[in-house]
Amino acid sequence: MGLDKETLLRLYRKMLEIRRFEEAAGDFYQQGLIPGFIHLYIGEEAVAAGVCAQLRDDDVVLSSHRGHGHALAKGVSARQVMAELWGRATGCSHGRGGSMHLFAPEVGFLGSSGIVGAGIPLAAGAGYTFKMLKTDRVAVAFFGDGASNNGAFHEGINLASVWQLPVVFVCENNMYATQMPFAKATVNQNVYERAAGYGLPGVGVDGNDVEAVYGAAGEAVRRARDGQGPTLIECKTYRTVGHYVGDPGTGYRPKEEIEAWKARSPIEILKARLLAAGMVGEQELQRIENEVQALIADAVEFSRNSPWPDPAGAMAHVYESVR
Repeated sequence: MGLDKETLLRLYRKMLEIRRFEEAAGDFYQQGLIPGFIHLYIGEEAVAAGVCAQLRDDDVVLSSHRGHGHALAKGVSARQVMAELWGRATGCSHGRGGSMHLFAPEVGFLGSSGIVGAGIPLAAGAGYTFKMLKTDRVAVAFFGDGASNNGAFHEGINLASVWQLPVVFVCENNMYATQMPFAKATVNQNVYERAAGYGLPGVGVDGNDVEAVYGAAGEAVRRARDGQGPTLIECKTYRTVGHYVGDPGTGYRPKEEIEAWKARSPIEILKARLLAAGMVGEQELQRIENEVQALIADAVEFSRNSPWPDPAGAMAHVYESVR
């Protein structure tokens, strides 16, 4: 364990916050308190936590439809994200966006999107802006394995490489695009190896090992800040829940596969390492658990008591072309 205790506990706390947030969100969705669809990040927490821990407040993140974890890791408060899921005016998008359209530019979260791969060219655009302004800011795009077969992936990465833009492309390869196994859609299942065709570094890491993710992200962010261009990181991970809440996730995945990945929970992996190294005791970890539970309970209560958006403002932020 090459990282210091403070960093490791920060990563542990953030992964636990994402997990407990998602568990609560899933419960409230099933109670009918959250409209629309929600896609949970359970099992993939190490990717968001490890990558975003290497970013500054003025760096930016572009997310996917499975974006709650990315938002929380980049600094959007649990209150703001939960209230947005509940459709309340106090949400980060003022109740207008919901689960798939979280937006908080004040902390560098430039949005989640229901369009597969949409964040990839947007991250390249942000990187182009940073380069033109001669800053050392960095843009990150999170996307899934399904998006790696989307034209936006090839166009965005090619452009970033040609112009040597400060962008980190992070593929969260959870082995399934909705219900399509990646193995059936792609011959070479190592997404990071595609980087060679575009002349940028490609790195493959265990996406359930937050230390490995943190290390890979740190090097990629350093390269971007130093003007050395983009990096493609592939994090092999797994969502232990269905594609969306309501999808049991068992009809297209072997039960044994799901259980095996549950046993490799990124939170439990780090917890076991911390205990084995004698860096913390059970009591300290329980204190963190209690604090995170209180944080999520506060976010829920905040959302429950927050007002609905004013119907009179329905046309605000809506733009119409004038002929």
